[in-house]
Amino acid sequence: MTTGLPTMHQAHLQQIECLIVLAEELHFGRTAERLGYSQSRVSQLVATLESRVGARLVARTSRRVSLTRAGAQFVKEVRPAYRTLLRTFDRARERAMRGALEELRIGFTGMVYEEITSTFRALHDLHGVAVHTHDLPLGSPFTPVLDGEVDAVIVELPVHEPELTVGFRFPAQDQFIVLSTEHPLADRHTIDLEELADLDLLHRTGDAPDYWKAARTPPVTPSGAPILSTAGITTVQQGLALAASGRHAMLACRPLTEHHARTDLRYIPVRGLEATSQLGLVWRTDHTTPALNALAELLEEAGPPRPTAAEQAAVSA
Repeated sequence: MTTGLPTMHQAHLQQIECLIVLAEELHFGRTAERLGYSQSRVSQLVATLESRVGARLVARTSRRVSLTRAGAQFVKEVRPAYRTLLRTFDRARERAMRGALEELRIGFTGMVYEEITSTFRALHDLHGVAVHTHDLPLGSPFTPVLDGEVDAVIVELPVHEPELTVGFRFPAQDQFIVLSTEHPLADRHTIDLEELADLDLLHRTGDAPDYWKAARTPPVTPSGAPILSTAGITTVQQGLALAASGRHAMLACRPLTEHHARTDLRYIPVRGLEATSQLGLVWRTDHTTPALNALAELLEEAGPPRPTAAEQAAVSA
């Protein structure tokens, strides 16, 4: 096992690495072979670590090798930190190979559109920051960023969490209702907001706050009529499949309808929901970094996306 760790404190790390591998192999010979050491070197590293800890960590007889209770507890506590350290060095090497000085982990609850990926490329070219994208469940957009699993998320607004900052707001988009082509309303050119009470709308399943879920799937129409929602979804593809079945409908913003053309679905504008869907770049307020601010500035400079051919034709008409 070659870690490529720096020379500073390398002896301490070798001792920890040796004990972790020995805990897995429970055999000095196999541990030595796996690490590329001699058996005497393995014994020396373990003995030195035991001296530093002040307790016997390994019990060795002529027949078997095992961890003592102190050794098992030590390995249990040190293994997660050791693996995190290795991952940190691996990421640093990857960034160096890519020519990036830093990286951002950005979470998405849907597609990563071309306008956004072009900004990611600009962030790398101008600031040396590489972006890694992470797929998130539709109904759990905030937990990964609050827990530090990602540095930021691009998610539908609103965001009222006091710990979160909306660093950039994308242009607002119209909303459409997604229906099967066999649905009785599929031949309509538009659907009124009140008519949502006649549908069974899909809702996002997850740990997002209630106010956010209600914004995605309204519980009532403006007049107070209840809107049925008997099924939940965690991905866009799951929602499209359920809508195509004819038993459910789904609200979707314009970019999603443009990137998911299907012959078994109709995307119909909803009167009353014009320009009500908006994405935002969101991060933890106490984790604001120059890289995140640079990404927000590049998104601002990129401006709103160019109109589609259909939109241009509508304006010309």
